[in-house]
Amino acid sequence: MHPVLFKIGGITLYTYGLFVGLGFLVAVWLTNRRAATRGIAAEKISDLFFVVLVASILGARLFYVVLNLSEFTSDPLNIVKIWNGGLVFYGGFITALVTAMAWVKKQGLDLWNTADLLAPPIALGHAVGRLGCLFAGCCYGRECHLPWAIEFHNPDSLAPLGVYLHPTQVYSVLSNLSIFLILLMIDGKKGFKGRVFWSYILLYGLFRSFIEMFRGDFRGDFFLEILSVSQTIGIMMSVFAAFMLVRLSRQGIHDRN
Repeated sequence: MHPVLFKIGGITLYTYGLFVGLGFLVAVWLTNRRAATRGIAAEKISDLFFVVLVASILGARLFYVVLNLSEFTSDPLNIVKIWNGGLVFYGGFITALVTAMAWVKKQGLDLWNTADLLAPPIALGHAVGRLGCLFAGCCYGRECHLPWAIEFHNPDSLAPLGVYLHPTQVYSVLSNLSIFLILLMIDGKKGFKGRVFWSYILLYGLFRSFIEMFRGDFRGDFFLEILSVSQTIGIMMSVFAAFMLVRLSRQGIHDRN
C-alpha cells in the first residue's frame, strides 16, 4: 500500500492522517445535515465535534502508547507522531464519550437525543478513517491464503512485507459501513431515545470482537490469556449496551420520529 501519499520539499502527506481527517469531516457533514431535524443548532454541533476531536485523538493515542510502551521508550518523541499510525479506537471512543457527555450536559442538550444524532455519522466516519489503516499497513491481519488475502510491499508499511494476510482493515471498513446502514434503518422507525446510540455500541463491540480473531499484530492477552484487550472491552460494552437498551425501552422516553 502507500503509507505516504506524497512529499513536497519538507512537507509529507501521510495517507493515514488524510483518511482520518476525511472521516472526521464526513462525520461532521452528516451530523450537521441531521441536526436540524432534532432541533439542535449547527454551531453547537461544531463545538461538540471540536471537543470530541481533541478528546478522541488524545485518548486513542494514549491508549495505544500504554499498550505498546516498548515502542516509545527509546524515542519518546514518537508519541506525538500520530500520522505514522497508532490510534486505538476504544481509547479515543471512551475518552470522547465521557468528555462529550459532560459537554452536552453543560450545554443543556438532551443527552440521548444528541447521542442518537451522532451515532450513524460516527460509524460512517470510522469506516472512512479505517481506509487509512489499510494504506498505512497498521491493524494488519494474520497470515492466510484465502482468495481475498492482501500482501504489503512498501517498506514504509507497518505490516509484514511479502506475506499474504487477512485484510482486517477491509473487514473493519465493511463492518462499520454495515453498522451505519443498520443504524439508519433503526433511526427511521419510531422508538425510545438512545436506541440508535446503544445499538451502535452493541453492534460495534460484536463486530470488533469478531474481527480481532483475524488480527496479526500484537493484541495482548488480557482475559484468561484468550481474549485481547479490545475483545474484552468490546464484549463488556456490548453487554452494557444491551442492558441500556432494555432499561431505556422500559422507561419509554420516545423520540420525535
